[in-house]
Amino acid sequence: MTSIFQHVLGDDFDRLHPMLQRRFGVGLGAGYACIGRGTMLQIRRGPWWTIPFLRIGKIRNILIPDVGRNVPFTIWNYPYLDPFGRETVTFVREYQVRDQPSRFDATMVLSDGKVLDYLGTHQHLAVDLDLSVEQDASMFVKRLAMRLLQPGCGKSVS
Repeated sequence: MTSIFQHVLGDDFDRLHPMLQRRFGVGLGAGYACIGRGTMLQIRRGPWWTIPFLRIGKIRNILIPDVGRNVPFTIWNYPYLDPFGRETVTFVREYQVRDQPSRFDATMVLSDGKVLDYLGTHQHLAVDLDLSVEQDASMFVKRLAMRLLQPGCGKSVS
């Protein structure tokens, strides 16, 4: 069994840097999880009037109202089967700007040949991702359609 990222990238997965292959190879068949530590060079946000929305989103670990430079973080990637029987991989990031701990939660599944990223603790926001491998062996992730989901059912809000 291949990871959801291997499934989407196909043979291009082998062109990824070996450390990226390990990180994005996390899946039920792989038999391991990943915990990483690093530094975000910069956290930015939009104009001042977006701050109230970002603070509301922070309650559910979706949006980030913080700004900072050289912010240390930890990320956890764990594979599991969700209640619908889909292979799922968590991307939970924790970091601290000044004295404020923050978290950004993402849960990814395979959907219609793409990676679908559910955001936050209640997964009310979903984003389709388009993945590709660059010439330098890095991964390029492009956000596609983003939609708000109805609570408890996973259906898009019209």
